[in-house]
Amino acid sequence: MVLRAPAPSRPSTPSQCRILGIQPWPLYTAHTIAAIEVSHSLLTYVRSLTMASSSSSMSSGDAATLRQKRIFASKLYFDVSPTKVPLIYSPAYDIAFLGIEKLHPFDSSKWGRVCQFLISAGVLDKKRIVEPIEASKDDLLVVHSEAYLESLKSSPNVAMMVEVPPVAMFPNCLVQKKLLYPFRKQVGGTVLAAKLAKERGCAVNVGGGFHHCSSERGGGFCVYADISLCIHYAFARLNISRVMIIDLDAHQGNGHERDFSADKRVYILDMYNPGIYPFDYEASRYIDQKVEVMSGTTTDDYLSRLDDALEVAGRMFDPELIIYNAGTDILDGDPLGRLKISPAGIINRDEKVFRFARERTVPLVMLTSGGYMKSSARVIADSLANLSTKCLIDLKLSM
Repeated sequence: MVLRAPAPSRPSTPSQCRILGIQPWPLYTAHTIAAIEVSHSLLTYVRSLTMASSSSSMSSGDAATLRQKRIFASKLYFDVSPTKVPLIYSPAYDIAFLGIEKLHPFDSSKWGRVCQFLISAGVLDKKRIVEPIEASKDDLLVVHSEAYLESLKSSPNVAMMVEVPPVAMFPNCLVQKKLLYPFRKQVGGTVLAAKLAKERGCAVNVGGGFHHCSSERGGGFCVYADISLCIHYAFARLNISRVMIIDLDAHQGNGHERDFSADKRVYILDMYNPGIYPFDYEASRYIDQKVEVMSGTTTDDYLSRLDDALEVAGRMFDPELIIYNAGTDILDGDPLGRLKISPAGIINRDEKVFRFARERTVPLVMLTSGGYMKSSARVIADSLANLSTKCLIDLKLSM
């Protein structure tokens, strides 16, 4: 998932990416841009301190023990009433930040609009949606370090991660409330989705999928590593030892790739456009099954390559849980994904992944991740409606 508009050619530095990769925004003042440039240097410095403190503060054994304690003390897992459907959403997901959110192609009300489309179509009963709990600091510390979370108390740092320059100028208390709180609610939804998927066969978090964020680095509109958190909670509390990530967002999922670079319990299938952000060549070395789809790839070619990829993945790994990062930025016309997949192709893609999991009786968690056109919300809703019609997810539980 990323909030970066397209540039005609690859920028050579992160600074150029931020400046050149912006769609028609209002002209910003010079000091706003300067604040973002300074924040980049500060964040680089904070990252270096974070890595140093993380490696020296405690032994790996002590860290693992503390992680387990935090996971078992967490309130993110709770029992969901059987009258609720396996779809997780909160109105708090939707971001309204004094109009700043309108400066981007990303639809910051996408998550709510997905649910509204489903409700209006009679596919979903509003009262049966599961609302998650906000991830607390202790929850986030399961993956993130103290130093990284401290860095989020700097508005310029957050502005750089979400790539919204004006955020740098706001008091951090407002940034926490208007921007980071919605993200923490979505993290809670992703973590809970694994528990619900194991109980029901599958679960959808209408949000999440912040796949550019790793334990020590945020970026591309991804501040918290919800996928990594979800997997660590599943390892500890669901008696799961093998997880497959199927990342079909248009962008490389470099965050979870870095987090699980040496963890053979996690198998990563990443199908992405290598010609767009994040150009993380180091992280790409940790992908178990890399499928590169170039700009301009059309629906039939994409779906054919997905069929082949799933067939290989099924032979190579036997998962006990699948995390499906279902970005819609592969849609034809998306300004960032640069692929040419039709809405029907998205619906077909999602059905293929759900059938892959169903045929193997593997619980599946779906996250909505990126998608930067207003039409994305309708496409997601139509896809979920199709999955319900095909009995691949039950959104119409009887009383």
